[in-house]
Amino acid sequence: MRKLVKRTLALSGILLALLGVHLGALHLRGNFHEIIPGEYYRSGQMDGAMLHDRITDHGIRSVINLRGSHPGTPWYDDELAVTGDLGVRHYDMALSAADHIDRAEAAQLIALLQSAPKPVLVHCQGGSDRTGLASSLYLSAIAGRDEEEAEWQLSLLYGHIALPYLSRAWPMNESWEQLEGWLGYPES
Repeated sequence: MRKLVKRTLALSGILLALLGVHLGALHLRGNFHEIIPGEYYRSGQMDGAMLHDRITDHGIRSVINLRGSHPGTPWYDDELAVTGDLGVRHYDMALSAADHIDRAEAAQLIALLQSAPKPVLVHCQGGSDRTGLASSLYLSAIAGRDEEEAEWQLSLLYGHIALPYLSRAWPMNESWEQLEGWLGYPES
């Protein structure tokens, strides 16, 4: 029995270490992902130099910031400077990973995602939670992808950790579940 406990603890430690490496790598890369090549990208908050490189490397024409307007803060002022210098459209929409998003907010976000010139880059602070829900909405409502592909945007693959009632970001999962029928996934 002791061997089983030791092996279980060792395996758990290895898995936690691997999770830490994965999350660290996401952070170092700005959690940047190409979801639909030439059309839709997602990320966490990047510094000005990294944002500049991603915009020029991928021909991004719009940046949607889900953290809301924050004039006078270095990250926000840098983002506005970079997008302004490169002639990229910049949009702000304030969402919180700790709050549910209702149909009206989802419809507003979908309209913004649809109207923003493509390719578009959507980001929040970490690129995991609010950006995950926005990406799920984009794939389902605009790109016409299936439920499973859209739902994967809210996953550990992108750093989203959702544990019912324990995770601050759990409302993103609940919001998605509540919106699925409205988005055309009636069997959810």
